[in-house]
Amino acid sequence: MYAWIRYFKSILFFYTLGVGSVYAISLEHKYPSYTYVFHEFDVDESYLYNEEFISFVSKHEKNLKSFYTRSLLRGQEILPTIQGLLVDDGVSDLFIYLSMVESGFSIDAVSPKKAVGLWQFMPATAKDYNLTVCQSYDERCDTVSATSAAINYLNKLYKQFGKWYLSAMAYNCGEGCVSRAIKRAGTDELSVLIDGNLKYLPRETRQYMKKILLLAMIGENYTLGFSNNTNEKLANSLIQVNVLAGTPLKEIAILLKMEEEKLLSLNKSLKDGIVPKEKSTYKITIPIDKVYAFYLRYQLPDKKKVFKSHMISHNISLGETLESIAKQYEANVEEIKISNHLTDDFLTVDDLLVIPVTQNIFEKVIE
Repeated sequence: MYAWIRYFKSILFFYTLGVGSVYAISLEHKYPSYTYVFHEFDVDESYLYNEEFISFVSKHEKNLKSFYTRSLLRGQEILPTIQGLLVDDGVSDLFIYLSMVESGFSIDAVSPKKAVGLWQFMPATAKDYNLTVCQSYDERCDTVSATSAAINYLNKLYKQFGKWYLSAMAYNCGEGCVSRAIKRAGTDELSVLIDGNLKYLPRETRQYMKKILLLAMIGENYTLGFSNNTNEKLANSLIQVNVLAGTPLKEIAILLKMEEEKLLSLNKSLKDGIVPKEKSTYKITIPIDKVYAFYLRYQLPDKKKVFKSHMISHNISLGETLESIAKQYEANVEEIKISNHLTDDFLTVDDLLVIPVTQNIFEKVIE
């Protein structure tokens, strides 16, 4: 009985809404996942019948299916890590398709505008979200750090706009661009904001949102069991471990009995394949099935603790960092952070820090 009702509705749509809507009905059957996808992005289900979206799917479905498959194969090892971080921090794991659109899951992707990594951070935005970008180390290419920064940014955008599809579009073109578009349109409705004739948003952003929705529909069809494609079966997840500054990844690869190229591909944030020397230890990414071998064969050297018997005060000057201050007083960055209850490396000019120092340093300072 229900099947006949569905058939009757399809005939009605054909005569009352035209051929485009008939194609939308076929989308409804082809992609049963659309209800879940639209819900997660706060998109009204009626958007499936939007003529521009129907046209977009018709033109780009084949190419985006190929792009989905290539991206999935490229990123199969990092996807469980990204999905886990998204869910843990209150962002839908469907935002993994935003990363797919941004980079195709290429860890060290570089755009013509010099955005880098899975989530395509520009240097200024990377700095705003505590990602280190220097000659020897680019944290935008680190899966965990970059994903955590993207989550923080997306949560900020959601607090500002209140809808996830607005957050996604603001991620692409900026908060100001989306705010101006809403003001000009007099609404935040998706179909109005990305209307190709009204052009409230740049063409890139209009296409960007449609790509995310279609790729999510393609991907979630597989994930939710509506398709038998085997590419969605992800490989082993990853884990991060601490290694000593200056360590060549080649040495770690030998310890783990894995190909050096494989380890390098998981740690593209480390330029030249060597752990930086700016801090005493750094985290690197290894396959989780290698973690036992790592802890069996690798051990960080014991640090000889120096008793810091004195504290001195330091007013922060413009351009100073925790590393430069620690170097000035032969101190330790982590000890400074603990002593001042700092949760990150951000400093404010003219704020006062207390620095744990040895007696020798204390006496030099007060001379």
